[in-house]
Amino acid sequence: MISSLLLFGPAVLALAAGGHRRIRLEGTKKANLPFSDAVWAGDTLYVSGQIGLDPKTNRPPAEAKEEARLVLQDFKEAVEAAGLALKDVVQIQIFCSDVSLFSQFNEVYRTFFQEEHYPARAFLGSGKLLFDARFEIMGIAVRS
Repeated sequence: MISSLLLFGPAVLALAAGGHRRIRLEGTKKANLPFSDAVWAGDTLYVSGQIGLDPKTNRPPAEAKEEARLVLQDFKEAVEAAGLALKDVVQIQIFCSDVSLFSQFNEVYRTFFQEEHYPARAFLGSGKLLFDARFEIMGIAVRS
């Protein structure tokens, strides 16, 4: 049962019974999927797995670097919808279907995260990802 509903930037922030606030980005390709984009538990934000699909095709772009940019942008949007910034991210996990893309991903990653705010991170080789994505990102941010 939702006790109240607030508009917060491009997202809908719902306060659920039990005090956990759930972030749901409006108009996303995930609109009918059974999960929240992020969930607040106290001062900790848990961001669900994000994948970077081309909004025109709903498929991963042909270039790995463009997909990395899109997945990081989706992750950033979920964090910002909760009122935080990437500097508030303390832990991030990147799942990759082809670990040979590590350096290409890092080139793009450095344009989103600055060294003084690098979160703890894992870059994990995975099997096939949904929609044939190369990357999926999830993470944790903390309100200071």
